[in-house]
Amino acid sequence: MKKYEIKIEHDDDPMNPRTDWDNVTTMVCFHPSYNLGDNTDYKKDSFGSWGELKSQIESDYNVLMIKPLRLYDHSGITISTSNSYPFNDRFDSMMVGWVFVEEKKLELMCGKDYDRSEETLNKMIEADIETYDKYITGQVYCYTIYEIETCSLGHTHKNVVECCGGYYGEDECRSEAESMLRSLEKEVV
Repeated sequence: MKKYEIKIEHDDDPMNPRTDWDNVTTMVCFHPSYNLGDNTDYKKDSFGSWGELKSQIESDYNVLMIKPLRLYDHSGITISTSNSYPFNDRFDSMMVGWVFVEEKKLELMCGKDYDRSEETLNKMIEADIETYDKYITGQVYCYTIYEIETCSLGHTHKNVVECCGGYYGEDECRSEAESMLRSLEKEVV
């Protein structure tokens, strides 16, 4: 029977979910040190407050839901729509923009009859924020499955039989790796 080993590690070159994917949400962010969110035509100097930016977004789009984006910056960064600790820390957190779902984009990506309830829209926003937060906090993983063999000289060798990256969360990566391993073990039988 063949022996295998799974190795889970950080993905060194993950896709940016805001620039490499199509998203139903739009993130408009301004920060002096970080390039966050989506590429938009909005410029920080055009607005005197976050409220002015929100009003402009709502004027430009048929916004179904909009939420503030907050950043916590202390030995790394994390982003959220929450106003609970640590995102209300007056020294290390700040508002960095808005995230919203607008009618035209939702219809284009999900169809005319897609659920537009507050609960569904909130889940969309929070799922996109969770994925983006995993990206900016370095919680993107890859797995490698090795076949372990012992040669005639008694040395152990590891041969890569499968690898895959781009998992936004270690648990998801491990689950996929274990599923792939089960498939490999079935092939051997």
